[in-house]
Amino acid sequence: MNAQPPGRKPNKHYRSREYLTPSEVRSLLDAALNRPARYAHRDYTLMLMMFRHGLRVGEAVGKACGLRWDAVMWGERQIFITREKGSDSGVHPLRDDEITLLKELREQLRDSKYIFVSERGEVMSTDAVRKLMGRLAVQAGLDIKVHCHMMRHACGYYLVNQGYSTREIQDFLGHRDIKHTEKYTKLNARRFLNFDWGDL
Repeated sequence: MNAQPPGRKPNKHYRSREYLTPSEVRSLLDAALNRPARYAHRDYTLMLMMFRHGLRVGEAVGKACGLRWDAVMWGERQIFITREKGSDSGVHPLRDDEITLLKELREQLRDSKYIFVSERGEVMSTDAVRKLMGRLAVQAGLDIKVHCHMMRHACGYYLVNQGYSTREIQDFLGHRDIKHTEKYTKLNARRFLNFDWGDL
């Protein structure tokens, strides 16, 4: 069965790779923070959380699995991540900057049960985030066609290049089958730094 939507070409037609590098993620974050918009703080926090926690867009926003305030355990400095697509849900630690960003966002959103909401106070839609990411990519001047799932892949790419084990990354991203995690080991160019090319 063909998983591609009708009329859509394979991903390799649109881009050579399906992940973002750390510098590209940083450019997206800077674009979110520096854009002249009312929701710059929200957008920056959203992009950071998607990257740091390897979130699918539907795990960040939307009524089904979108991040909610009751998932945040302030005292423990942790957040419960509800995964989609049969992946394993779990608890992630929150870093100092994430705690600060979330507290500031909470002050603005006292009446919302969802962390990321629209101008109307309703949970953001996945389509809104896709459009937002497209705008941020243009503003950041990225030379690659960006989509939301690339933030999840960017997380895996980053972690494997930091030297974390495949099993750790599997648990962090919620992969039930380690084969989904092993693809990130192929993105670690440091494995080849010891190759000796002599005078060539």
